[in-house]
Amino acid sequence: MGTAEDLFEGQATGMPEPMPRGTALYREGSGPAVVRHLEGYAPFVDFCAAQGARAGELAADPERLIRFLRTAGSQLADDSTLSAAAAVFAGNTIARLRPDAQWAAYEGAPSTVGNRDKAFEVDRLLEALRSADDDAVRGLIDVLSDWAQDEPDEPPARPPVPVRPAAGRPRYVRPDLPTTTYYSRDGEPIPYGRHWGADGPDPDSYSVDSHPERFAGLHVVARALIEHLTAVYDVDVQDDPAHGGELLMQGPGVLQAVKIIPRDSGAAALTIVLTVYPGVMVHAGVLHDFAFPVCGCDSCDETVETTADRLELLVLSVAAGGYSERYPVGRKRWSEYALAAFDGSGSESGQGEPPPASAGRLHDAEVRLREVARGWKPWPLRRS
Repeated sequence: MGTAEDLFEGQATGMPEPMPRGTALYREGSGPAVVRHLEGYAPFVDFCAAQGARAGELAADPERLIRFLRTAGSQLADDSTLSAAAAVFAGNTIARLRPDAQWAAYEGAPSTVGNRDKAFEVDRLLEALRSADDDAVRGLIDVLSDWAQDEPDEPPARPPVPVRPAAGRPRYVRPDLPTTTYYSRDGEPIPYGRHWGADGPDPDSYSVDSHPERFAGLHVVARALIEHLTAVYDVDVQDDPAHGGELLMQGPGVLQAVKIIPRDSGAAALTIVLTVYPGVMVHAGVLHDFAFPVCGCDSCDETVETTADRLELLVLSVAAGGYSERYPVGRKRWSEYALAAFDGSGSESGQGEPPPASAGRLHDAEVRLREVARGWKPWPLRRS
């Protein structure tokens, strides 16, 4: 009978489903399961016993565990199975330090354990310990101790529930987008959206933007969305390039800026900006900008179709009342947004340092968001 994996809270489980990087966070259901006790550390427990160490005591004392891992580093490095088990054990020990800590997995990246403030890549941690001096070890122990004692921040807000499109109202239909084949310098067609295989992007493709013109169709989509919103909702529409100044992000030049203001003070305004890139930027509510595409470089491999999907989901979901913002959040005074898809397909959220806005603008946003603490309301419908 194998060694029991019962040294940490709850039943040991597998790694959560890897989350995609560089794509929208819309997903069905409630998202990946929370994993605080990861399975796969039994070989390390047996190793500890063979070395005369008590694994249970190491699991309860991160400083003692780190010093043990440093001492045993060469033995662990010689056995890949044992090294992996030690990494799982170390990660579970770290997760035990805080109630909001958990394991996370990302496509194409090492797994981590931590919370929203700090995440530890345990494989790299074990590797670094093998060559770390006393000061570096002491520094790591201090980082873990400070992190463990830090007060937990506020949990992320849940987005409000959007209102489904009303029966009998015009439905948004995406206009036809041009289909064009783009070619590399060698004359080969570039299959955007499926450009890279399992090995990931070519290192030379980062920061290279071969065909930004492939996003020109986003202007067609943006204008169709503006027309739809104007036809369905009771709004004021202001078409003035000066509204491009409402963006908080630095972006390319403004071709057209349209601000759409619902005639309900509890609903979020949208400013849709068509840029010379070509692309679209959207300012939603009071403190958040969204760029389409997020990045047009060759390595990111975005297409006009997938980018239009995200643009439409944002705009239609805000109008449906599926959008909320908070500021300031917690002791760090972060800004936060949450978005539930208008069609029920999923949700996304984001939190971080507030945008580079003036103190006056941040104060006004704080006051305004207090008035809509439960989320922005659905836009009022235009009377038939």
